[in-house]
Parts: sequence; C-alpha cells; structure tokens
Amino acid sequence: MSGILNSSIGRKFAMALSALFLMFFLLQHFAINILSVFSPDAFNEASHFMGTFWAVQYLLQPILILGVLFHFVMGFVLEIKNNKARQISYAKNNGGANSSWMSRNMIWSGLAILAFIVLHFIDFWIPELNVKYIDGDMSGLLPNGGYRYYEELTHKFVNPLRVGAYVLAFIFLALHLLHGFNSAFQSVGANNKYTNGLKGFSKIYAIGVPLGFIFIALFHHFNH
Repeated sequence: MSGILNSSIGRKFAMALSALFLMFFLLQHFAINILSVFSPDAFNEASHFMGTFWAVQYLLQPILILGVLFHFVMGFVLEIKNNKARQISYAKNNGGANSSWMSRNMIWSGLAILAFIVLHFIDFWIPELNVKYIDGDMSGLLPNGGYRYYEELTHKFVNPLRVGAYVLAFIFLALHLLHGFNSAFQSVGANNKYTNGLKGFSKIYAIGVPLGFIFIALFHHFNH
C-alpha cells in the first residue's frame, strides 16, 4: 500500500477510490434524509435501523470515518505536490487558461466541506454517541413512545444561521463534486465509450444531491 501511495498515479488512484466511496455514502445519506420530507415515520424507522444495526455501527461507520480522513489527508498531499509542479508551468503559461476555477480551488472547497463535517458531527454524531453509549439509551424512543430522530433533525433547522451554514456548505460541495466526480472517473481509467454518459451523470449528481440537501434544510426551517 505504501508503495502505491509513493507514486503520483497511485496517490491519484487511491484518492479517486476514496472519493467514489464517499459519493456512494453521500447518496445513501441523502436517500434516508429525504424521507424526512415525505414520511417522518419512514425516516424514523430508517434512522433507527442505521443507528442500531451492528454492521453499520461497528463495521461501516469506522470505515466511513477512515475514508473521510484518508480523502482529506490525501487531498492536502496532492494539493501540495501539485502546487510545486505548477510553479514551473505558471512561469510559462497562464494557469487560469489551462485549468478550471474548480480544479484550481479544490483545496478551498474541500476545507469548507471539512468545516461542515465538523459542524455536522457536533450537531448529530456526537449527541448520538452520547445518548447511546454514555446515557445507555439504545431504544431511540421519546417519552411519548415515538422515535426521536425526526424531532432531533427538525430542531436543528430552526436556527437560520445554522441553516445558512448548511446551505453554504452544500454549495461548496456541489462545486467540489463538479470537478471531483469527473476527476475520480478519469483516475480509475474510465475513459471509454461511456465517458460522455458518465460526465452527464456526474453533473446531475454533483448538482442534484447538494440541491436536495439544501431543499431538506430549507423545508424543515420554513415548516417547523
């Protein structure tokens, strides 16, 4: 593994695989969260399953956290090495003419997303760990007998400042994905007859999924 990461191609390939893994998780996360708009009961049931099923909690969740950490650390490593390489090329060419704004600013959109992830952990993940493993309540139930997940979600979107932070973060996520999705496919060698179709799908994903999350936040903010 260390030998692969020591080469430029190996680092890009590993970065691409972690990106594709995180994009799959993001789609799954959206599929559950959008249920809160159409069916609070379905959202509660899905959230309770994801929050109590052993394979999710003790296998997939650690893998996800490691994937996030790996992706961002590798992103910083690639950015540092790319900046060193650009110092020579910029002396001969206009950097803006040879690359898109998104590709040149992936590190900044990535930092904005990382800040959002920290906020998201503070809002949801850390309180969830506290309830389940410190308070010892694995039932997920409120005093009235209903599940607590929908109420906790909607409560977070009352504050307009928090909603604004979420909206801004997902705008940065869309910008990040617009370049990152295509870059990930190219790094794993997906340059073939399906390339145009993948580019079209990547644009739909990169815009549609963040826009869906923004819709969820605004919906609960204005309907609380």
